[in-house]
Amino acid sequence: MEERDFRVGDIVRHFKRETVDETTDMYLYMIVGVATHSETGEQMMVYSPLYGEGGLFVRPLDLFLSEVDHEKYPAIHQKYRFELVERAEP
Repeated sequence: MEERDFRVGDIVRHFKRETVDETTDMYLYMIVGVATHSETGEQMMVYSPLYGEGGLFVRPLDLFLSEVDHEKYPAIHQKYRFELVERAEP
């Protein structure tokens, strides 16, 4: 399942999930939304981990949507840094 238009509530996986036991929630995240940086106008993805203590994280949207650097991570099969696991209900 490859979707690049993430919606609030979607569950996504980070490419490093390939390196851990997939029976855990490690490297799974819920999309909270897209925010705009108040100083630069840059769009930021807001997301929350489904493991650990939770919290909120932001990452520049362009970086969030970028492809995995397969030169740096040659063993990774996932194409994009974050990919859709489960679509939120509309």
